[in-house]
Amino acid sequence: MNLASLLDLPSMIVPDSLVLIDTTASGGPREVTYGELREAVSLTAGMLTELGVTQGDRVGVFATNSCAALEALFAISAVGATMVPMNYRAADEEVTHLLADSGAKVLFTETRYKELVERCRPDSLNEVIYLDVADDYAAKRDAAEEFPLVVEVEDDELAALLYTSGTTSLPKGVKLTHGALSGYIMGANDAADGSDMGRMILAAPLYHIAGITSMLNALYSGRITIMMSQFEPDQWLDLVASQGATHAFLVPTMLAKVLESPNVGSTDLSSLEALTYGAAPMPPAVIRRAIEMFPDTVGFSGAYGQTETTSTVAVLGPDDHKLDSEVKLARLRSVGQVLDDVEVRIVDADGNVLGPGEPGEVQLRTYRAMDGYWGAEEKTRVTIDTEGWVHTGDLGYLDDDNYLFLSGRTGDMIIRGGENIAPEEVEAVLYEHEDVLDACVVGLNDETWGERVVAAVVLRDGATLEGLQKHVQAHLASFKRPEAFHVTEELPRTSTGKLLRRHLIPILEEQGI
Repeated sequence: MNLASLLDLPSMIVPDSLVLIDTTASGGPREVTYGELREAVSLTAGMLTELGVTQGDRVGVFATNSCAALEALFAISAVGATMVPMNYRAADEEVTHLLADSGAKVLFTETRYKELVERCRPDSLNEVIYLDVADDYAAKRDAAEEFPLVVEVEDDELAALLYTSGTTSLPKGVKLTHGALSGYIMGANDAADGSDMGRMILAAPLYHIAGITSMLNALYSGRITIMMSQFEPDQWLDLVASQGATHAFLVPTMLAKVLESPNVGSTDLSSLEALTYGAAPMPPAVIRRAIEMFPDTVGFSGAYGQTETTSTVAVLGPDDHKLDSEVKLARLRSVGQVLDDVEVRIVDADGNVLGPGEPGEVQLRTYRAMDGYWGAEEKTRVTIDTEGWVHTGDLGYLDDDNYLFLSGRTGDMIIRGGENIAPEEVEAVLYEHEDVLDACVVGLNDETWGERVVAAVVLRDGATLEGLQKHVQAHLASFKRPEAFHVTEELPRTSTGKLLRRHLIPILEEQGI
């Protein structure tokens, strides 16, 4: 089923129902109905066909969240082309790679990125359309003939190229099919029927799998989407209160910034019913603090997944966040239990399946696994084996109740004197100290031990390392304790909060740490 059907179906059932509150609109928030959105998508699809876009072509969207960006994404699917949402925070080298590697024929963007796009523009890019210029996008859209129906596609046809964050190299294009995306959404939701499904505030970017699936889930089911251009903690708090948001998704760094806002205690968050977090590891200290600070009526859920698995594969549900036992306190460090449409196994370095409590690589199998990496067959074969298992690169174990616990990435493990040290375990202890706002632990080369443990931390204003060093001595075994600390104002992270550990290592080495 064409991904654009996720808009078509509810728009036929409840065309006059509100679907979107676009807070990015000039003049204040703009309300959009299903019928209005579908009409705009039809016109944009017509514009694309007039530009020569046909089934199978790639079309890029290099823009912040907006109603116009959403129109473009659905229009791309409607004509049977492949949407390529792109990271608008990327620098020249990465933008050059995204545009050239995807072979995008048309690009939707914003004037703030005009010079960047023109510097990086390949010959294969025929047309650039500026969503925020009325005489460009809106004029061309409104002058086009409507595209009345979505193109029929097979489930295995390519719907989207989502580029991974590229923490260690240039991003890889993950191929997601219409069947994988639409099956994931429709398997978890019924189509909108006019029932009150609440309001979801969208702060995650639409180029990220968490952002696009959060939007699709809400739109298909009838939950009104409150769309933020980009995340800002005080604006997020204001919109939750002023727009009556009932549902939200935040990455851990976003949630940490909300908790640090001086306005969090005075903001009315009583409308909020469910807050889901994911896309990066959640420090236990941060989620415990959120549980304490948010109203008791908020149900927290943790989601674990990858772009390669079309979003969420495991969930730590609201009941697991009710910390009324030692068992639940321990489970708070897990990512929950895998969903019904996913298989999980833990394997050792030789591929042997391990039992409960035995750590190894997490491997997943699901019908919605990616169709491979764009133009990278060898990398595809390394990630998905002949039996369909996705080799995640995540280390972890299953407990006796099938809760999945993660302990880092295969390439991030620190080996000191033959002992394996998971950076996340050390970081969790650092986060427990009240002066630590952010933390990253890496291994630096050492002639005696092979690697030594080093921590970079962001501290509260006026704090010193003395208290943190005492805390570490009291809570970590000697071989796991950082041998050196580097205090910084900011850690290198992707736009969705993943630590760029390998970017930090040369910075620390340059500092002589």
